[in-house]
Amino acid sequence: MKDEKTKIRKIQNQDLDFVYKAICELEKEILDFEVFEMIFNENISNPKNLYLIAENKNEGLGFISFHTQNLLHHCGLVGEIQEFFIHQKYRGQGVGRLLINEILDFAEKNGLKSIEVTTNKKRVENVAIYESLGFRLSHNKFTIYK
Repeated sequence: MKDEKTKIRKIQNQDLDFVYKAICELEKEILDFEVFEMIFNENISNPKNLYLIAENKNEGLGFISFHTQNLLHHCGLVGEIQEFFIHQKYRGQGVGRLLINEILDFAEKNGLKSIEVTTNKKRVENVAIYESLGFRLSHNKFTIYK
């Protein structure tokens, strides 16, 4: 399970490089750093978003980004996990569950109607992970890329 020294905290500006490298690894591509930095700063400063990092005293272990919005068809506030990354060597050790638990606490305190997460079809293993964390497959998502 988790190391007693694992700490969860809000992401700050100094975490940019960690998050950038994690997202590039997740997406298997090198993203435009300047554009990434602009979006990162905008997103972490938005009070409707919650960005968290899990770390030990030596390094970052993973992070999660969570955006909320009021939706008409829910008649209330809904949250969506946008990115969720745990470094390979820390997977299966409860780090992801710690981050999800923080999201669940935030959702309860803020009266969210639901929490959603989407995973790319090429990440087949994520379906079982999300189900083990309490999510259920309830929707199909369609995308047009430009």
